[in-house]
Amino acid sequence: MNEHLKNDTGNINYLLNIVKEQGVTYLNSLENRPTSVISQNAPERQELPESGYGTEETLQIFNRKFEPIMVGSGGPRYWGFVTGGATPASVAGDWLATVYDQNVQTVKGQGDISAVIEIETIQLLLELLQLPEKFLGGFVSGATMSNFTCLGVARQWLGREQGRDIAKEGISGAVKVLTATPHSSSIKSLSLLGLGSSNIIKIKTEEGNREAINIKDLEEHILKLGGEPFILISSGGTVNTVDFDDFKAVRKLKEKYSFWWHIDAAFGGFAACSETHQHLVEDWEYADSITVDCHKWLNVPYESAVFLIKEQYKILQVETFQNSNAPYLGDPLENFSYLNFLPENSRRLKALPAWFSLMSYGKKGYQEIVDKNISWAKQLGELIENSDDFKLLAPVRLNTVCFSLKDNTKQDEVGVFLEKLNDTGKVFMTPTFYNEHNGIRAAFVNWMTDEKDIRMVFDLMNETIQKIK
Repeated sequence: MNEHLKNDTGNINYLLNIVKEQGVTYLNSLENRPTSVISQNAPERQELPESGYGTEETLQIFNRKFEPIMVGSGGPRYWGFVTGGATPASVAGDWLATVYDQNVQTVKGQGDISAVIEIETIQLLLELLQLPEKFLGGFVSGATMSNFTCLGVARQWLGREQGRDIAKEGISGAVKVLTATPHSSSIKSLSLLGLGSSNIIKIKTEEGNREAINIKDLEEHILKLGGEPFILISSGGTVNTVDFDDFKAVRKLKEKYSFWWHIDAAFGGFAACSETHQHLVEDWEYADSITVDCHKWLNVPYESAVFLIKEQYKILQVETFQNSNAPYLGDPLENFSYLNFLPENSRRLKALPAWFSLMSYGKKGYQEIVDKNISWAKQLGELIENSDDFKLLAPVRLNTVCFSLKDNTKQDEVGVFLEKLNDTGKVFMTPTFYNEHNGIRAAFVNWMTDEKDIRMVFDLMNETIQKIK
């Protein structure tokens, strides 16, 4: 056995303790951790050692080279990309997921039974989001793979409606996909699935600074298809303004026409946790598939999302993702092997961090996280509305503030302002373009964010704008 590997095995308790201490120090100082690092030369590349250094010395190398430039992306003022933090319970669950190192596959039969944990976690999420148990779900790496999985089954459904098995026969002919303001991950998924990202039929949005589907225009396009089956991608919270499609109206259309209804509710779906905003997702349970990101508002470590697909389409999932040339895996439906229900064959126990967090904080805990983040977004929005230097580009509908500089003649300076603001290392926001304006997005999903952060950042915004005047 390699000498370092032998020593590390004998000293595992000591090694995990020093890593734990470092981790605790980082988490306890996360509030003051820089949210971005000013551009600098990358650390010198390490050559592969002949015999290795052992874990303790490797940790020291990491601490010299990389630790000082790790940003506080899980902290209270990292408002870019709609990135949540990680609750203490989810950190514990994530560590145990690594320690136990399970291969999540089957529920029945011999071998690993951790898929049971995943199924239970999906049920807990359905309860949290007030969705019926008729959805079958699973954990994937993020919204992109969730959209990919849902749209993959939608593709199979569409083929069946046309008398084809697309999973076996392949794509032939154009596939109609109707949508108004899709997320880029949905477009990427259409490309990966061979459906063609250019086959999207763009539907008008509602008037009045909206990103939601215009229902009248949607139905007119449906009628033009003359009964041809299609896929509808609707939004449960758009990226720029967190606008929601009218799910009640879409439900009525679904009663009249044949289409697969997919909702991308990566972070907006958590509006279901809020008594004051759950009306935004009313009737979303009638969709055929839903995307929900866990590393956003559920606040679990990054690389975690779920897909939710109506259980009645279980056979379509198997047709889409089955390992048909692997008889050693047994019957895919009887054994419920995740190998035959999701794109990835190799999967760790992604559900465990979510299970720990859901069990630790419950419905009321997440309702508080969601409601507080909504209140912080509204508070920042009010400060911007009453400002002499900034303006809102859209109403604050949920948890994202989309704004710009008030002076329209200074549109070219929006990027300069944001760069200087982010360079302070005290807050991080991302640029966008909305309604013919260069804009800025501040997204609130972190359980640590507090009122003092809003005041601090707004003061910082005012200081920064003065520097570029």
